[in-house]
Amino acid sequence: MHTGTDEPNLPQPTIISFVKDLPNICSLIGLACTLMAIYFCVLGIYSAAMIGMIWAVAFDWADGLIARKIAGRRGSDRIFGGQLDLLIDIVSYGVTPAILLLSYGELDPIFLPAAFVVIAAAAVRLSYFSTFGLSHDAKYTGLALDNNSIVLVFVFAFETPFPHGTFEIILAIATLILAILNISQVKTPKFSGTPRNVYLLGLYTSAITITYIWKLA
Repeated sequence: MHTGTDEPNLPQPTIISFVKDLPNICSLIGLACTLMAIYFCVLGIYSAAMIGMIWAVAFDWADGLIARKIAGRRGSDRIFGGQLDLLIDIVSYGVTPAILLLSYGELDPIFLPAAFVVIAAAAVRLSYFSTFGLSHDAKYTGLALDNNSIVLVFVFAFETPFPHGTFEIILAIATLILAILNISQVKTPKFSGTPRNVYLLGLYTSAITITYIWKLA
């Protein structure tokens, strides 16, 4: 069976061998942050959930930067890492915002359609990207999913002044707008592709973390 790698004469590696790859370790740490975010969403401790969400993005961006700096990575490592990223992205940027919306909406079924749209848009967008990749001008078609978490943790920082019922609507509208942008034809640059942007995200992540730790105190 053709695997699409450039190592046709090498024995097929074991599944667990890919876990030793540093970028994949970084991706899995990001997945752990996502799990923490989901856990605290379910508990209703949203400040802690926001910290988990933004750190998931930070590790997602860092794994790409690390991968590009490692010389001599196998073709299979690159392919496996790309597939791993896509699968983690659906959880981090599709499932997690949907759970956030349902949890904050106190599991009111009225929010189920919006939650479904968020997850469906993420799945469709990732399938499109997996099929076509970046456009000819090296831009994404549609808003990249990692922006969902970057925006939502910022929006949630302004939750306190609003009545709970009002912010439920604000959160639902924000997630739906992001979902529409995810599957739109809007061209957006690959922000995660440069070290400068990764470092800027690190500063943003630190600021968001401090903000929400202060809210938890």
